[in-house]
Amino acid sequence: MGETTMDIRTKNLTKPVDVAEYLFQRLHQIGVRSVHGLPGDYNLVALDYLPKANLKWVGSVNELNAAYAADGYARIKGISALITTFGVGELSALNGIAGAYSEMVPVVHIVGCPSTVSQRNGMLLHHTLGNGDFNVFAEMSSKVSCAVAKLNDPAEVAAQIDHALRECWLKSRPVYLMLPTDVVTAKVEGQRLDQPIDLSEPTNEAEREDYVVDVVLRYLHAAKNPILLVDACAIRHRVLKETHALIEKTGIPVFVTPMGKGAIDETHASFGGVYAGDASHPDVKEAVESSDLVLTVGALKSDFNTAGFSYRLSQLNTIDFHSNYCAVRYSEYPGVKMRGVLAKVTDRVDVKQLSVQKAPKGTETVGKADAGDAGPILQEWFWPRVTGFLKDDDIVVTETGTANFGIWDTRFPRGATGLNQTLWGSIGWAVGACQGAALGAKDANANRRTILFEGDGSFQLTAQELSTIIKHQLDVIFFVICNEGYTIERFIHGMDAEYNDVVTWDYKALADVFSGGDAGRTGSKKYVVKTKADVEKLFADRDFNERKGLRFVEIYMPKEDAPRSLMMTAEASARNNAKTE
Repeated sequence: MGETTMDIRTKNLTKPVDVAEYLFQRLHQIGVRSVHGLPGDYNLVALDYLPKANLKWVGSVNELNAAYAADGYARIKGISALITTFGVGELSALNGIAGAYSEMVPVVHIVGCPSTVSQRNGMLLHHTLGNGDFNVFAEMSSKVSCAVAKLNDPAEVAAQIDHALRECWLKSRPVYLMLPTDVVTAKVEGQRLDQPIDLSEPTNEAEREDYVVDVVLRYLHAAKNPILLVDACAIRHRVLKETHALIEKTGIPVFVTPMGKGAIDETHASFGGVYAGDASHPDVKEAVESSDLVLTVGALKSDFNTAGFSYRLSQLNTIDFHSNYCAVRYSEYPGVKMRGVLAKVTDRVDVKQLSVQKAPKGTETVGKADAGDAGPILQEWFWPRVTGFLKDDDIVVTETGTANFGIWDTRFPRGATGLNQTLWGSIGWAVGACQGAALGAKDANANRRTILFEGDGSFQLTAQELSTIIKHQLDVIFFVICNEGYTIERFIHGMDAEYNDVVTWDYKALADVFSGGDAGRTGSKKYVVKTKADVEKLFADRDFNERKGLRFVEIYMPKEDAPRSLMMTAEASARNNAKTE
C-alpha cells in the first residue's frame, strides 16, 4: 500500500525544520502575509526562507519607514512583522517601534545578528560599538517591547518564539526577537507547528467578574443620563464587538475620543461625535459633561487626546473598562478584564430600567461650494466636506497636525477605519502607516480604499515610502496638504518663525520620480486643487473615485489656517509647556 495523505503529513511534521522556517510558519499561522524591513548581511539567509512560508517580502526605502509601515499593517491585519539587521538597521527602526509600543500596536521585530560564536568571543565586528557588547541594542529595545527573546539555544527557540508571539498578541505591543546567523539553519521539531499558538485571552475569575458586573449594573440602572465613551484601547484590545453589542441592546449615546475615531459605526443612531474636552463641539461637550454616568471603554487620557487635559468628567460619575482592570468610581478591580465584564453587562442589563437620552446630531456635512467658487480651501469647510467623499469601508489615515484634528469634523461611513498616532505623534508616521494599511487590506483580500491626509512638512520626513506604495500597486488616495510648513507647531509657538517653515517641493512630481520618470506607466495619476470649486470637481470625478492605484493630490490651504480643535489644543499645550514647578 502507498502512503496516505495523513502518513505524509505526519512524516513531514515529525521531521525537524530550520529555525527560520519555524518562525515564519508561525507568523503565517497568526495572520501575517507580508513582512516589512530591509536586508542586511546578518539577516540575508533568513530572508531566503520567507517564500517557503508563503510570506511576501515588502522591502522599504529605510528602516524607519518600514517600522511605520509595520505599525499600519498591524492596525488593519491584526499583527505584523518587521525584519532589520543588527545595530544600524534596528536602531533606525526604533522610533517606529517605540511609537507602536506607546500606541499599543502588535509588531514582531526580528533582528538578524552576529553568530553565537562571534558573540561569545566578543569579536570586533561591523555594526557593533566595538566594545564586544552584543546585548546593548536588545537592552535598548527591551524598554519598548513587551517581550525580548534572544534565540541562541536551538533547544529553547521554538518555545521562545511561541511565547513571544503570544505576548505580542495578548498585550498588543511589540516584541523583539534576536536571531543569530548560525541559528537560522539550526533544527527544531516540526511537529510543534501542528498545534497553533494559543492566542485566547485568559478569562476572568468568575466570582470577581460577577461582582464587578453587579456593581456596574447597579449604577447603570440608577443613572438618569448615561453615555458611553470609546477610546483607543477598545480598538487595540479588540473589544469592539462587545462594545457594539452593548450599544445595540441599550441604545445608550456613544462618543469617541480622537484616538478612538473609527471605533464605532458613525452611521448608528446612538453615535454622538468626538469628545475631547474643551475642543469638542459645544453640543458634544454638553452631552458628555452633563451625563451622570460615563462608561469609558479603553480610555487613554493623553494631552492631545483630551485637548490639553481639559476633560470635565468627575471620577465619581465614571466607570472605566480596561484590558487588565476595571474601575467603578474610585474602586479599582485589578485583573478583572473588560471583555468578560462588557459581555455580561450586555447580557444582564435590564433595558426597562434604563433612562436613555438621544445622542446629539453631531457634525453635519457642509453645503457644496458654488460651481465657480474660487475661494481658498479653508479647514473648517474642507473636513466636513470630506464626509460626502468617503465610501463604506474606507481606511482613513491622518497625520499629526491639521489632519489629525480636522478629521474630528468628518463623519465616517459604515465600516470605515480611522488610523492616527495621537499619543506618540511622530510626524511622517502616516506615510509609512498608509503603505502598511493599504497592504494589510490587500493581503486580507478586502476591496478597500486607503486615503491619506498628510501635511507637507510631515511628508518631507518620509516621502520615499511613496515609492513602496507604487512598487506594490497599492490602492491609495494621497492628499498632501500644502500650507508651507509645520502648522501644528506654528499654533503652539512661533507662527512666523523660520524653524516652522519648509522648502517648497513640487510634490506631485514625486509620483513621476518614484515611478521611474513616468507616473502614467505605473497607473499613478496626479491632481492639483487650490479652490473649493477644484475640490468639488475632484470629488465628483468618477475616474478619481473608482480607479485603482495611486491618486496623488496636492491640496492648497492658507498658511495660518487650522481646525478649531487644533488651535484650542495647541493653546492648552502651550500653557502646559509654560508651567513651572
